[in-house]
Amino acid sequence: MTASGTVRRKPWEVEDGLWEWIEPLLPVVERRYRYPGRKRLDQRKVMCGILFVLYTGIRWEFLPQELGFGSGMTCWRRLRDWNVGVTEPRIRTGEGPSLPGDGGHWL
Repeated sequence: MTASGTVRRKPWEVEDGLWEWIEPLLPVVERRYRYPGRKRLDQRKVMCGILFVLYTGIRWEFLPQELGFGSGMTCWRRLRDWNVGVTEPRIRTGEGPSLPGDGGHWL
């Protein structure tokens, strides 16, 4: 808590407004019908795990399971999948969302 009585958000926690902007950009992976396997971890939790690793500088394999972000390997794989599935196609085509105040340019 800060002196004003508000709770400080940790740097790796994604705020609701930012998440509303990020979530539609992430690819949706449908579960298989016949052999669905283990249910995927929530995208927002994985994003927080990725940000935790990047903020603290720890190695992926040392991401604490107790934080609820999944394993470091899960976060690393999802980051890899998002990078290939989201970033590369939009950079190649020059399309993507605009941020408020950026003049409508994504890059």
